[in-house]
Amino acid sequence: MRTLLIGMLVVIAIYVVVIGALALAGRRIAAREVATLLPNLLLLFKGLVGDPRVPRGTKALLIFGAAWIASPIDLIPEFIPVLGPLDDAVVAALILRHLLRQAGPDVIADHWRGDPTTLAKLLRLSGPRTAPRDKER
Repeated sequence: MRTLLIGMLVVIAIYVVVIGALALAGRRIAAREVATLLPNLLLLFKGLVGDPRVPRGTKALLIFGAAWIASPIDLIPEFIPVLGPLDDAVVAALILRHLLRQAGPDVIADHWRGDPTTLAKLLRLSGPRTAPRDKER
């Protein structure tokens, strides 16, 4: 248990250092996107699980993805710089690609709580070039 706690603290420290480095390099928008990406993905997956427009099989995949992202146990340990979060990003991208095909970009946009430009980048990287409609806030 102690090793797990130390590992989680190391991951958090590296995450904070990366965000701080981006901010110090004058890339404040990129720093904010990195800082909020995983929490926003978890909230997105949680919201989509309760959406009736999402098929059951995809909901099971969303639950798996949320557990994968939140889990401290990964294929590539998080404390390895750059490569550590890569498996989380790949799993999230594959799930988003599947979700795009099953439910469409509008369903994803309805549940996204982050910056719309970040969502547009994610959708552009995850699947076909279809943009979600602008949602009113």
